[in-house]
Amino acid sequence: MAKDLFGNEIIQDELLRDKFIEPPFSILDSKQGGWRNRVNKWKRLGFKSELGRLDAKTKNGNYNRLIKNAGHKGHTHTNTSIFDPALAEVVYHWFCPENGTILDPFAGGSVRGIVANYLGFKYTGIDIRQEQIDSNREQGLDILDVNNQPNWYVGDSNEVLNNFNKEFDFVFSCPPYADLEVYSDLENDISNMPYDKFMKAYEEIIAKSCKLLKSGGYACFVVGEVRDKKGNYIGFVPDTIKAFEKYGMKYYNECIYLNGLAGACLTAGRVMGISKKVKKVHQNVLIFKKP
Repeated sequence: MAKDLFGNEIIQDELLRDKFIEPPFSILDSKQGGWRNRVNKWKRLGFKSELGRLDAKTKNGNYNRLIKNAGHKGHTHTNTSIFDPALAEVVYHWFCPENGTILDPFAGGSVRGIVANYLGFKYTGIDIRQEQIDSNREQGLDILDVNNQPNWYVGDSNEVLNNFNKEFDFVFSCPPYADLEVYSDLENDISNMPYDKFMKAYEEIIAKSCKLLKSGGYACFVVGEVRDKKGNYIGFVPDTIKAFEKYGMKYYNECIYLNGLAGACLTAGRVMGISKKVKKVHQNVLIFKKP
């Protein structure tokens, strides 16, 4: 066993990767070659998670597939709102027991559900948009065995969760980042609500999700900061932490997910020069534990 200058054994990174897929460090770097290789392997399954999301409305008021801050929300390096399948794989491997059940109250696209069931977990996701769920189900049938399909529900999680009477091993989601990306004009879609109403509904959904989590289980939300109309951060990350703690969850881990830099490099200089804003190239992966 190799040792450092002080005689301590050096833990080889390869062993950590063999056991944990990625070393269990607080930085998750999606730019690394190994990470990109895993993303590409998942993509070859045929994900089309942008389908069902083409009518999402960005903060500038345009209904299209473009996101104001490309690469946000734990997403791969594209202009579409697609969750990173390699991130889902790592999080499931680290925090969900083998063959465990997963609850996702803000399901969005198909990635988290398909990755979960492909790996042997049982996923249940909720999304308010019928077209999104229809697209997810179609992709699930294209990629997974007909007898191994994620359970996707259409509706407002605040209402749908009231009808669930089973416990889950793991809660995993990537919620709307306030109104950064507006997904629909539906009345109960929290992405189109003012922040005070957003937080009220958001906290209620977190509370109901955590109530369905088994004792000792983990919950993980991938979130990122959002600026208000004056350019100041609204504090969405700390608000999320407070919401989980308010309903009895313990703030247990935090990882920083690093986005790709290609798009940021094109705009960082201009943004800093005009407004002194630092270009955000990371998301917060927050992990909570139920006592």
